Amino acid sequence: MFRSKIFIMVVAVLIAITLILTAAFILWNYMDKANGTLRDQAQQSASEVKSGKKLTPDEVRDNTFSMKDVLTNLSGGNNKFIKVSFAFELENKKAREEFEKLETQMKAIVIQTLADMTPDQVSGSKGFDNLTSALMNKMNPLLQQGKLNQILITDIVLQ
Repeated sequence: MFRSKIFIMVVAVLIAITLILTAAFILWNYMDKANGTLRDQAQQSASEVKSGKKLTPDEVRDNTFSMKDVLTNLSGGNNKFIKVSFAFELENKKAREEFEKLETQMKAIVIQTLADMTPDQVSGSKGFDNLTSALMNKMNPLLQQGKLNQILITDIVLQ
């Protein structure tokens, strides 16, 4: 009788281990496929951002829109303000023309984004990158004739 109880317990433990390993294997494959899809989407987005051909300096100038001296307070409650100028490099002339027509909305996006940031979030090269990427993520969905290739900060005063 003692031997049969041990045998039943050993079989039960082996079945439990088998079920756990099977579940882990299925979960591993599912997560790996999910990561692969996300990785593919990220690579596709990155390839879309890279333009197929290099623009000439004249084309870059023609496709660039300047927004000068945007002045607003920063968050944090310590009466800090920022004055910043941007150069928005767009994909083509149609996108630039559309951007010009949407200048009021684009300026409002800039002011709103800056007003949500603290002085520490805007300082330094990482702060500039955070600001430009936040602006690009908010502005690109509004453009239908093309997209923003790059946002350059041409002048900035933080006080």
